[in-house]
Amino acid sequence: MTPVFEAADIVFSYAGARRPALDRLSMRVPAGSLYAVIGPNGSGKSTLLRLLMGAVRPSAGVVYFGSRDVHGWQRRELARRIGVVAQNEELAFPITVHEFVSMGRYPHLGPWRRPGRSDHAAIEQAMERCEVTEFAARPMSTLSGGERQRARVARALSQQPTTLVLDEPTASLDIAHEMSIFDLLADLRAHESATIIVVTHNLNLAARYADALLLLDQGRVAAEGTPEAVLTRETVERVYRWPIALAAHPGPGRDTGAPQVVPLARPPVESGDRSRRGP
Repeated sequence: MTPVFEAADIVFSYAGARRPALDRLSMRVPAGSLYAVIGPNGSGKSTLLRLLMGAVRPSAGVVYFGSRDVHGWQRRELARRIGVVAQNEELAFPITVHEFVSMGRYPHLGPWRRPGRSDHAAIEQAMERCEVTEFAARPMSTLSGGERQRARVARALSQQPTTLVLDEPTASLDIAHEMSIFDLLADLRAHESATIIVVTHNLNLAARYADALLLLDQGRVAAEGTPEAVLTRETVERVYRWPIALAAHPGPGRDTGAPQVVPLARPPVESGDRSRRGP
Protein backbone atom coordinates (compact mmCIF):
# COMPACT_ATOMS: atom_id res chain seq x y z
CA MET A 1 0.00 0.00 0.00
CA THR A 2 1.32 3.45 -0.92
CA PRO A 3 1.98 5.40 2.29
CA VAL A 4 0.15 8.68 2.78
CA PHE A 5 3.32 10.35 4.05
CA GLU A 6 6.87 9.19 3.51
CA ALA A 7 10.14 10.84 4.44
CA ALA A 8 13.37 9.56 2.90
CA ASP A 9 16.66 10.48 4.63
CA ILE A 10 15.57 14.04 5.40
CA VAL A 11 17.94 16.51 7.04
CA PHE A 12 16.94 19.91 8.38
CA SER A 13 18.93 22.47 10.39
CA TYR A 14 17.98 25.80 11.93
CA ALA A 15 20.35 28.71 11.39
CA GLY A 16 22.99 28.85 14.08
CA ALA A 17 22.12 25.43 15.54
CA ARG A 18 24.99 23.17 16.61
CA ARG A 19 23.33 20.04 15.24
CA PRO A 20 20.54 19.27 12.76
CA ALA A 21 16.98 19.37 14.09
CA LEU A 22 16.40 16.24 11.98
CA ASP A 23 19.26 14.05 10.86
CA ARG A 24 18.73 11.50 8.02
CA LEU A 25 15.24 10.66 9.22
CA SER A 26 13.08 8.19 7.31
CA MET A 27 9.50 7.17 8.12
CA ARG A 28 6.30 5.90 6.47
CA VAL A 29 2.71 6.56 7.50
CA PRO A 30 0.34 3.88 6.11
CA ALA A 31 -3.06 4.94 4.79
CA GLY A 32 -5.85 4.63 7.35
CA SER A 33 -3.51 4.46 10.35
CA LEU A 34 -3.25 6.46 13.55
CA TYR A 35 0.46 7.25 13.74
CA ALA A 36 1.88 8.94 16.86
CA VAL A 37 5.16 10.88 16.97
CA ILE A 38 6.69 10.96 20.45
CA GLY A 39 9.97 12.04 22.01
CA PRO A 40 11.49 14.45 24.54
CA ASN A 41 11.34 18.22 24.17
CA GLY A 42 13.63 19.34 21.37
CA SER A 43 13.73 15.95 19.66
CA GLY A 44 12.35 17.31 16.37
CA LYS A 45 8.66 16.37 16.53
CA SER A 46 7.17 19.72 15.50
CA THR A 47 9.92 20.26 12.93
CA LEU A 48 8.99 16.94 11.35
CA LEU A 49 5.35 18.05 11.02
CA ARG A 50 6.43 21.29 9.32
CA LEU A 51 8.45 19.29 6.81
CA LEU A 52 5.60 16.84 6.18
CA MET A 53 3.27 19.77 5.48
CA GLY A 54 5.73 21.43 3.12
CA ALA A 55 6.06 24.52 5.31
CA VAL A 56 9.85 24.24 5.07
CA ARG A 57 12.19 22.34 2.77
CA PRO A 58 14.74 19.77 3.93
CA SER A 59 18.38 20.45 3.11
CA ALA A 60 18.64 16.82 2.05
CA GLY A 61 16.15 14.05 1.37
CA VAL A 62 12.55 14.15 0.13
CA VAL A 63 9.10 14.28 1.76
CA TYR A 64 6.24 12.65 -0.14
CA PHE A 65 2.49 13.05 0.29
CA GLY A 66 0.46 10.54 -1.68
CA SER A 67 3.58 9.42 -3.60
CA ARG A 68 4.29 13.00 -4.81
CA ASP A 69 6.90 15.39 -3.48
CA VAL A 70 4.94 17.51 -1.02
CA HIS A 71 6.28 20.66 -2.73
CA GLY A 72 4.74 19.51 -6.00
CA TRP A 73 1.22 20.04 -4.60
CA GLN A 74 -0.68 23.31 -4.84
CA ARG A 75 -1.34 24.69 -1.37
CA ARG A 76 -5.12 24.67 -1.94
CA GLU A 77 -4.94 21.02 -2.98
CA LEU A 78 -3.13 20.13 0.24
CA ALA A 79 -5.58 22.18 2.30
CA ARG A 80 -8.51 20.21 0.87
CA ARG A 81 -6.89 16.92 1.83
CA ILE A 82 -5.11 17.67 5.10
CA GLY A 83 -6.58 19.19 8.25
CA VAL A 84 -3.99 20.70 10.59
CA VAL A 85 -4.16 21.46 14.31
CA ALA A 86 -1.14 23.54 15.28
CA GLN A 87 0.34 23.62 18.76
CA ASN A 88 0.17 27.42 19.06
CA GLU A 89 -1.86 29.92 17.10
CA GLU A 90 -2.45 33.62 17.56
CA LEU A 91 -5.57 35.33 16.21
CA ALA A 92 -4.94 38.72 14.64
CA PHE A 93 -8.56 39.92 14.93
CA PRO A 94 -11.69 39.23 17.01
CA ILE A 95 -13.66 36.23 15.81
CA THR A 96 -16.43 34.03 17.21
CA VAL A 97 -16.05 30.30 17.64
CA HIS A 98 -18.51 29.64 14.80
CA GLU A 99 -16.59 31.95 12.47
CA PHE A 100 -13.33 30.30 13.50
CA VAL A 101 -14.59 26.77 12.80
CA SER A 102 -16.10 27.97 9.51
CA MET A 103 -12.61 28.89 8.30
CA GLY A 104 -12.05 25.19 7.75
CA ARG A 105 -14.35 25.35 4.72
CA TYR A 106 -12.28 28.02 2.92
CA PRO A 107 -10.22 25.55 0.84
CA HIS A 108 -13.46 24.17 -0.61
CA LEU A 109 -14.87 27.59 -1.51
CA GLY A 110 -13.86 29.76 -4.43
CA PRO A 111 -13.18 33.46 -3.90
CA TRP A 112 -16.83 34.35 -4.61
CA ARG A 113 -18.69 31.28 -3.40
CA ARG A 114 -20.72 31.56 -0.22
CA PRO A 115 -21.03 28.53 2.09
CA GLY A 116 -23.85 26.24 1.06
CA ARG A 117 -25.95 23.66 2.86
CA SER A 118 -23.18 21.03 2.84
CA ASP A 119 -20.68 23.53 4.22
CA HIS A 120 -22.96 24.52 7.09
CA ALA A 121 -23.62 20.85 7.84
CA ALA A 122 -19.88 20.11 7.99
CA ILE A 123 -19.35 23.04 10.36
CA GLU A 124 -22.17 22.07 12.69
CA GLN A 125 -21.11 18.42 12.78
CA ALA A 126 -17.52 19.35 13.58
CA MET A 127 -18.61 21.64 16.42
CA GLU A 128 -20.85 18.95 17.89
CA ARG A 129 -18.14 16.29 17.73
CA CYS A 130 -15.68 18.55 19.56
CA GLU A 131 -18.30 19.79 22.05
CA VAL A 132 -17.97 23.49 21.24
CA THR A 133 -21.51 24.15 19.94
CA GLU A 134 -22.47 25.94 23.16
CA PHE A 135 -19.63 28.42 22.55
CA ALA A 136 -20.65 29.23 18.96
CA ALA A 137 -21.40 32.92 19.55
CA ARG A 138 -18.58 33.56 21.98
CA PRO A 139 -15.36 35.32 20.92
CA MET A 140 -12.41 32.94 20.72
CA SER A 141 -10.52 35.23 23.11
CA THR A 142 -12.95 34.39 25.94
CA LEU A 143 -12.33 30.62 25.83
CA SER A 144 -10.04 28.72 28.13
CA GLY A 145 -6.94 27.08 26.70
CA GLY A 146 -8.66 23.71 26.54
CA GLU A 147 -11.79 25.15 24.91
CA ARG A 148 -9.68 26.91 22.26
CA GLN A 149 -7.88 23.64 21.54
CA ARG A 150 -11.19 21.86 20.96
CA ALA A 151 -12.24 24.67 18.60
CA ARG A 152 -8.98 24.18 16.64
CA VAL A 153 -9.75 20.49 16.24
CA ALA A 154 -13.30 21.36 15.14
CA ARG A 155 -11.97 23.73 12.48
CA ALA A 156 -9.75 20.96 11.10
CA LEU A 157 -12.67 18.50 11.06
CA SER A 158 -14.90 20.98 9.24
CA GLN A 159 -12.53 20.66 6.26
CA GLN A 160 -13.62 17.00 6.02
CA PRO A 161 -10.03 16.02 5.24
CA THR A 162 -8.79 12.54 4.43
CA THR A 163 -5.70 13.18 6.56
CA LEU A 164 -5.37 14.91 9.93
CA VAL A 165 -2.08 16.26 11.30
CA LEU A 166 -2.21 17.34 14.95
CA ASP A 167 0.55 18.86 17.08
CA GLU A 168 -0.22 18.29 20.77
CA PRO A 169 -4.02 18.33 20.28
CA THR A 170 -4.75 17.55 23.94
CA ALA A 171 -2.52 20.22 25.45
CA SER A 172 -4.38 22.08 28.24
CA LEU A 173 -7.27 19.60 28.22
CA ASP A 174 -8.65 17.86 31.30
CA ILE A 175 -8.85 14.07 31.45
CA ALA A 176 -12.38 13.80 30.04
CA HIS A 177 -11.73 16.01 27.03
CA GLU A 178 -8.28 14.51 26.47
CA MET A 179 -9.88 11.07 26.25
CA SER A 180 -12.72 12.35 24.07
CA ILE A 181 -10.26 13.80 21.53
CA PHE A 182 -8.37 10.51 21.26
CA ASP A 183 -11.67 8.61 21.06
CA LEU A 184 -12.69 10.95 18.23
CA LEU A 185 -9.42 10.35 16.38
CA ALA A 186 -9.83 6.59 16.75
CA ASP A 187 -13.41 6.86 15.44
CA LEU A 188 -12.29 8.87 12.40
CA ARG A 189 -9.63 6.28 11.66
CA ALA A 190 -11.97 3.31 12.11
CA HIS A 191 -15.16 4.54 10.44
CA GLU A 192 -14.07 7.22 7.98
CA SER A 193 -10.72 5.70 6.90
CA ALA A 194 -8.90 8.86 7.88
CA THR A 195 -5.12 8.83 8.21
CA ILE A 196 -4.02 10.59 11.39
CA ILE A 197 -0.62 11.81 12.54
CA VAL A 198 -0.49 13.12 16.08
CA VAL A 199 2.44 14.55 18.01
CA THR A 200 2.00 13.99 21.72
CA HIS A 201 3.95 13.91 24.98
CA ASN A 202 1.41 11.49 26.41
CA LEU A 203 3.16 8.15 25.92
CA ASN A 204 0.37 6.18 27.53
CA LEU A 205 -2.43 7.52 25.33
CA ALA A 206 -0.21 7.09 22.29
CA ALA A 207 0.32 3.45 23.25
CA ARG A 208 -3.40 2.89 23.79
CA TYR A 209 -4.66 4.46 20.56
CA ALA A 210 -1.92 4.46 17.92
CA ASP A 211 -1.24 1.71 15.40
CA ALA A 212 2.40 2.75 15.19
CA LEU A 213 4.78 5.02 17.11
CA LEU A 214 7.76 7.01 15.91
CA LEU A 215 10.13 7.78 18.79
CA LEU A 216 12.57 10.61 18.11
CA ASP A 217 15.75 11.41 20.00
CA GLN A 218 17.81 14.48 19.11
CA GLY A 219 16.53 14.52 15.55
CA ARG A 220 17.02 10.84 14.84
CA VAL A 221 14.73 7.82 14.86
CA ALA A 222 15.23 5.96 18.13
CA ALA A 223 12.51 3.41 17.33
CA GLU A 224 9.51 2.94 15.03
CA GLY A 225 6.84 0.28 15.13
CA THR A 226 4.02 -1.00 17.28
CA PRO A 227 3.65 0.41 20.82
CA GLU A 228 4.91 -2.88 22.24
CA ALA A 229 8.03 -2.76 20.06
CA VAL A 230 8.84 0.90 20.74
CA LEU A 231 7.99 1.34 24.42
CA THR A 232 10.49 -1.02 25.96
CA ARG A 233 12.11 -0.13 29.26
CA GLU A 234 15.59 0.01 27.75
CA THR A 235 14.55 2.30 24.90
CA VAL A 236 12.40 4.67 26.96
CA GLU A 237 15.02 5.06 29.68
CA ARG A 238 17.75 5.68 27.12
CA VAL A 239 15.78 8.32 25.20
CA TYR A 240 14.12 10.12 28.12
CA ARG A 241 17.04 9.63 30.51
CA TRP A 242 14.79 8.73 33.41
CA PRO A 243 14.02 5.43 35.17
CA ILE A 244 10.65 3.86 34.39
CA ALA A 245 8.58 0.74 34.92
CA LEU A 246 6.20 -0.72 32.36
CA ALA A 247 2.73 -2.05 33.08
CA ALA A 248 -0.01 -3.47 30.87
CA HIS A 249 -3.21 -1.43 30.60
CA PRO A 250 -5.85 -3.33 32.60
CA GLY A 251 -8.76 -2.60 30.26
CA PRO A 252 -11.55 -3.13 29.55
CA GLY A 253 -11.56 -2.21 25.88
CA ARG A 254 -9.55 -2.60 22.70
CA ASP A 255 -6.48 -1.13 24.43
CA THR A 256 -6.29 -3.86 27.07
CA GLY A 257 -2.65 -4.88 27.46
CA ALA A 258 -1.18 -1.74 25.88
CA PRO A 259 2.17 -0.83 27.48
CA GLN A 260 1.90 1.97 30.03
CA VAL A 261 4.93 3.94 31.18
CA VAL A 262 5.30 4.63 34.92
CA PRO A 263 8.08 7.13 35.79
CA LEU A 264 10.00 6.12 38.90
CA ALA A 265 11.78 8.21 41.50
CA ARG A 266 15.41 8.66 40.57
CA PRO A 267 17.69 6.84 43.04
CA PRO A 268 19.58 9.25 45.29
CA VAL A 269 23.03 10.19 44.05
CA GLU A 270 25.67 9.14 46.51
CA SER A 271 28.39 11.55 47.64
CA GLY A 272 31.29 11.61 45.19
CA ASP A 273 29.15 10.24 42.37
CA ARG A 274 27.17 13.33 41.35
CA SER A 275 28.38 13.29 37.77
CA ARG A 276 26.25 10.22 37.09
CA ARG A 277 22.82 11.44 36.06
CA GLY A 278 21.47 8.61 33.88
CA PRO A 279 18.59 6.27 34.77
